[in-house]
Amino acid sequence: MLISNVFSLASVPKHIEHFSKFSPSPLSMKQFLDFGSINACEKTSFVFLRQELPVRLSNIMKEINLLPDKLLTTPSVQMVQSWYIQSLMEILEFLDKNPDDHKILGEFVDALVTIRNRHNDVVPTMAQGIIEYKEAFPQDPVTNQNIQYFLDRFYMSRISIRMLINQHTLIFDGTANPVHPNTIGSIDPHCQVGDVVQDAFHSAKMLCDQYYLRSPDLILQEMSSKKKNHSISIVYVPSHLYHMLFELFKNAMRATIETHESSNNLPPIRVMVSLGGEDMSIKVSDKGGGVPFRRIENLFSYMYSTAPAPQIGDHTRPPLAGFGYGLPISRLYAKYFQGDLQLYSMEGHGTDAVIYLKALSTDSIERLPVYNKTALKNYKVSQEADDWCIPSKEPLDLSNYKVAK
Repeated sequence: MLISNVFSLASVPKHIEHFSKFSPSPLSMKQFLDFGSINACEKTSFVFLRQELPVRLSNIMKEINLLPDKLLTTPSVQMVQSWYIQSLMEILEFLDKNPDDHKILGEFVDALVTIRNRHNDVVPTMAQGIIEYKEAFPQDPVTNQNIQYFLDRFYMSRISIRMLINQHTLIFDGTANPVHPNTIGSIDPHCQVGDVVQDAFHSAKMLCDQYYLRSPDLILQEMSSKKKNHSISIVYVPSHLYHMLFELFKNAMRATIETHESSNNLPPIRVMVSLGGEDMSIKVSDKGGGVPFRRIENLFSYMYSTAPAPQIGDHTRPPLAGFGYGLPISRLYAKYFQGDLQLYSMEGHGTDAVIYLKALSTDSIERLPVYNKTALKNYKVSQEADDWCIPSKEPLDLSNYKVAK
């Protein structure tokens, strides 16, 4: 066994090379649903995944190698890389196995669960790597831009791989989901948006009450161009929607309380859910004082994260702050099925955060990174002269420009 492992480890670069030549195959929400309900065939899913997972893993593993050496050699990034290699090797073992053998199908489900658990801490571990890198080396804008580009793609790839693994393991582990009997894997064909808003709000409220001993109220309104006076539902992954909303509520509550410290009354957080023909939009509005316009983009940056580095397993930090990755990763969840998450802030007043999702399951198609020449070019960005003037920080001394008499 040991010998075969050493052999397979040596052959990993060859496999990555092979599978990264294929583009990932994006699935739509409708395909996920149809596959999980109408013709849920474990054999078909097994044959698809044993090819598709190595393709998705290899595409992103090619990009990990394009990171700056100084970041690649941090212990945390090395650890993440080793998890990816291990997982790839475990899936490759199924390439020549017989799909008609029930024992093999069972082993595949077990392998996927092992892989999913192995990758549970990828985000904090990668964040730790960035912190190690930032502490050891000076920053430059080009490297920061490359790392931002990579992490968006890396975390998006991870969301998609977990989605595939969850669908397969939830549908084929032989048990129905007792809590949510109508879900197909992790997808709810009738996801009640208002319910998820309430759930996420109450979880954030509990944290907020714990920490600040008070919290703002929620005012929720739903509007639909199709169904008057009906609660709005869409085909979606409730855990993804919850993740985004929970993050927005934590930010809104913290801003509201810190802005209105001396007031007895906290302004409520208002949520408007609107369903149109193409978009389902959720607007979360607070009166938490807003942020300056120039800082908005930094809120989505992994490199500018202002949160103090939490130690993994450290329970002493304020519960409403984390790695500072909440917003960028929430935006990836929105973008994963072709939506988006935007912030509109008015400094001195408050912030509107809007989640845009596709209203139709046929439009909700995975957005996946692919390793190709264009991706490669993005890592070769160099520092070029700006073609806009850089404003001087000093006031202009016009006395230098006296008109000659």
